[in-house]
Amino acid sequence: MKPYLFLLITAVIFSGNILVGKAINELPPYTIAFFRVFIACIVVLPLGWKEVKQHRQTFRKEWKAVLALGLTGVAFFNSFIYASLQFTSSTNVAIMEASIPVFTILFSMLFLRESLGRVQWIGVILSLCGAVWVITEGSWELIRTLGFNSGDIIMLAAVATWVAYSILVKFHMMKFPVYGSLLVMLGIANVVLLPIALLEWGLGGFPDIFQPGHMAGLLYLGIFPSLLALILWNKGVEEIGPSQASVFLNLLPVFVIIGSLLFLGEKITIVQVLGAVIVISGVFLTTKAD
Repeated sequence: MKPYLFLLITAVIFSGNILVGKAINELPPYTIAFFRVFIACIVVLPLGWKEVKQHRQTFRKEWKAVLALGLTGVAFFNSFIYASLQFTSSTNVAIMEASIPVFTILFSMLFLRESLGRVQWIGVILSLCGAVWVITEGSWELIRTLGFNSGDIIMLAAVATWVAYSILVKFHMMKFPVYGSLLVMLGIANVVLLPIALLEWGLGGFPDIFQPGHMAGLLYLGIFPSLLALILWNKGVEEIGPSQASVFLNLLPVFVIIGSLLFLGEKITIVQVLGAVIVISGVFLTTKAD
């Protein structure tokens, strides 16, 4: 039961990631992403530095794998989430993130030689329809005119990035020590995100990150989603595989809808509720044996 508990906690923390990201979205998205990984890097440095030195030959040999892991799971997945939250609701983001299991299974067919039965294919189609329903707000006119919400389109990039990360975890994460790999991946993310954050500051000025609400939000993002959730997710994926692990992301819309009503004052529409039900139902079928 341990990996399942880890993944349940991860889902709760990821829900908080979306809610906090929406709450502090006055800050530019790559500024949020940069300070998130900067704080995480400071926190994990005492734990990871010794492991990095002990396994430096492994990191040198497997530099392509650790670079890919750092770019997908640490640098750009959450950057895309924070960018999408500038334009769309936290509920939409959660529903889109809940579609990750379907895309994970599809890509696992290609790279891990997993197969799907008839019932699972029905689930795939159902989940994709639910995601399209949410993106288009249930409007055929939006599909016809391609008038999509830009935030939802950015969230599709986040979904693709996390699918790639989950598959990379299955192939490579067992090669690296837990805290050492986190430190290296966070270091990569810092190097990649800093120039983009500097560009944001050059265009709009340095943001007020020291406002109490912003600082509290960044500390949460830097400690819980960046470190604790990533460790728990990696452990869960190593134990039960990316396809089954990603099923726990089905819980995101439930947690986020509750949180957005209680803390953000967002209104939940019938389109969002129906979309969430369709996506979760599809994922349930996709992860069932035929």
